[in-house]
Amino acid sequence: MKGALHIALAGLMALTLSACDEPVSSPRPEQRKAPPRVTAPKLVEPSARSKELSAYYAQVQRSLLSQGLMRTDGGGIDTPFSKRQLVNNFIQIGVFNEFTLVNGLYTNERSEGRVQRWEKPVNISMQFGPAVSRDIRVKDQKTVAAYAQRLARVSGAPVGVTRGKGNFHVAVLTVDEIEAFGPELMRLIPGLDAGIASQITNMPKPIYCAVYAFSDASTPDSFHSAVAIVRAEHPDLLRQSCYHEEIAQGLGLSNDSPAARPSIFNDDDEFALLTRHDEILLQILYDERLPLGSTPAQARPVIEVIASELLGGES
Repeated sequence: MKGALHIALAGLMALTLSACDEPVSSPRPEQRKAPPRVTAPKLVEPSARSKELSAYYAQVQRSLLSQGLMRTDGGGIDTPFSKRQLVNNFIQIGVFNEFTLVNGLYTNERSEGRVQRWEKPVNISMQFGPAVSRDIRVKDQKTVAAYAQRLARVSGAPVGVTRGKGNFHVAVLTVDEIEAFGPELMRLIPGLDAGIASQITNMPKPIYCAVYAFSDASTPDSFHSAVAIVRAEHPDLLRQSCYHEEIAQGLGLSNDSPAARPSIFNDDDEFALLTRHDEILLQILYDERLPLGSTPAQARPVIEVIASELLGGES
């Protein structure tokens, strides 16, 4: 339901231009012009199509909640898991790909992957389309900031939010804004293939949100940037669940598994928010003993050792 695509890009050359200006003296500094005032972004009214989608996704959330899904408790005594289950779940979620690149486009074909994660600090930046309300902007910035702190604490990786230039871009957009996001996407990820950009900006209705993580050809298992797309039409909990799943998947837990429970990495929608099981998966992924680029067979014995330590005496 929610996609996670990992894309490796060839190395790109960045050019930095600098210029020097002659100093200018000013005997009357009081007459200097004041710096331009920073104004809040101008908001626009969502389109009729966007409003229709808002009603649709609100009904989706109501339906899921009425079935006892979208749990926010993180799992409990009704959702036990063993070390063997944890190891198998990590292999499926952390060392397999949910999508496969075929003829330049990503398809719904599962494939064996490798251990991939971030080695540099993860700086999450948020941007909102002009049709996204101020209420959502304020609320979601707080939500993502708190979640980033949790991810950093759990994984041990340097994960945080920034209001400046980030490397993990979270875009909250209406359907119309997603379709027009191509030029901005190309600016955020220089060198991005136009076909992939088009695929990103044409999310079908059943896709609630998606994340795309990028690496260079020289270091294909180490991510340097990511883009998550979250539909602004979602009600609060559905939108929050997108942040939880897509940011965690963008950190390297890229696949889903129907066997994972309690977990957000399962398309059954039983859980809306990151669970204790998922926190352990992140701890395993960012344990330095797990080598980057490991195949499932190479990773399994290391994962078994780490899982034993994390679970302690639990069965």
